[in-house]
Amino acid sequence: MADDVLLVSVEDSVATVTLHRPESLNATNEALHRRLAEVWPELSERDDVAAIVLTGSGRAFSGGGDLDLLKRMTDDLDLRERIMAEAIDIVEAMTSVPVPIVAAVNGPAVGLGCSLAAMSDLVVMEEQAYFADPHVMLGLVAADGGALTWPLLTSLLRAKEFLLLGDRLPASQAMELGLANRVVPTGTGVEVATDLARRLAALPPQAVRETKKALNSTLRSVLSTALQPVVAAESQSFDEPVFRANLAAMLDRSAKPTG
Repeated sequence: MADDVLLVSVEDSVATVTLHRPESLNATNEALHRRLAEVWPELSERDDVAAIVLTGSGRAFSGGGDLDLLKRMTDDLDLRERIMAEAIDIVEAMTSVPVPIVAAVNGPAVGLGCSLAAMSDLVVMEEQAYFADPHVMLGLVAADGGALTWPLLTSLLRAKEFLLLGDRLPASQAMELGLANRVVPTGTGVEVATDLARRLAALPPQAVRETKKALNSTLRSVLSTALQPVVAAESQSFDEPVFRANLAAMLDRSAKPTG
């Protein structure tokens, strides 16, 4: 079932949203992408949710886009159009959630995983975790939020460095650059993030919501003008020969047995 790829539970006014494809490092397939577009409006309507924790099952936060989905998007224009529309929905909905989102980055956060963390309100990274956005390396425009959020969190120059070159960004460096609030021991990310979420949930709700809205006003302004054009540009990337060649090489490597 589609719901199996995204788990949601609520306890003491804190919702925990878990990307749940651990066998694939929580890579985003069609079902998970759809649920990521749907879950934020659903949680926004719930009176029993005052804060949210976002994390991943197993040893990864998110492995980025599922390679099979990317391959299908190169040939199926209707699917590509739907996924790109959902990408806009994910960014707009996640940055509009009225309650705070605390990301518990429990392992690698790649591609969309980076953006999900960047669109959260607080970020807790386990010490072995890292960010990496290989969009440009693969031949895609970095359009799922990172190019628009990272310059607001760190300097424009550092955002350009990591988004254009696609290098890994370890947890300790992510915190130094302003992309994380805490670096914690392996296995403690969800616990620390949940403690922060409970503290946020205990605060006066109207003050929290309106302050978050004010803090996100600059980001929302950027998204209102830049999000749709950059997503359209990423859609065009799927037709580029260099992307198709790079994707074919990655699929070939993934199909070869290891060990």
